[in-house]
Amino acid sequence: MRLNELPANSLRTAAAAAAEAIRTAILEGEIGPGERLKEKEIALQLGISSTPVREALQSLDAEGLIEIIPNRGAVVRSYDEATLEELYRLRALLEGHAAREAAARITEPQLRALEASCERFGRLRASDDVRSLVRENLVFHSAVLEAAGGEMLTELVHKVMHIPIIYRVYIWYSPEQKLVSERYHRQLVRVLRERDAPRAEAVMQEHVLEARDVARQLRLRRRDDAARVI
Repeated sequence: MRLNELPANSLRTAAAAAAEAIRTAILEGEIGPGERLKEKEIALQLGISSTPVREALQSLDAEGLIEIIPNRGAVVRSYDEATLEELYRLRALLEGHAAREAAARITEPQLRALEASCERFGRLRASDDVRSLVRENLVFHSAVLEAAGGEMLTELVHKVMHIPIIYRVYIWYSPEQKLVSERYHRQLVRVLRERDAPRAEAVMQEHVLEARDVARQLRLRRRDDAARVI
């Protein structure tokens, strides 16, 4: 694991900045499920003391990204197939609700920001820069949440949205599957611009459940490939 040093001009507390750095490393696949997170090692890499790192790990434990195990320390959480399926279903419900709320509240600047995200996603889709593509996907979904408003809703969605990402199934997405994701984003922007709340909810739910189906297929394919190797 290699984390970048915290920005010198950060106005956030060291613990919050450390949590963001660790969270980013997990979501971008730098640290995988089951991998240990060593306080002293992280503190050294970030150039801070162990105390804010410990606070950051406790915060990430509350988010569900990691778990702190007695006599072992902090590790990135692992989830079984049934739990991942449930997380996707919850995400579809919550993000669908967020899209419905956004349709009633979204502003013109927020719509333009979503359209710009679609353009960036389209350019990244043809490249091999998977991390940037995933980052842009998070930008898009976070922008919909921001338009919806509601601190509690945002917190709940982030929990169920971030966890499946750590399994990095997006790395095996085909060009066609990436194109499907882009089309869902563009379709959602169109219905949000039309203020069509029921359709916005339906499109977002379809988008999330499509991602679930792709992830399921990829996990099954990888499991079958591993069985053939054995």
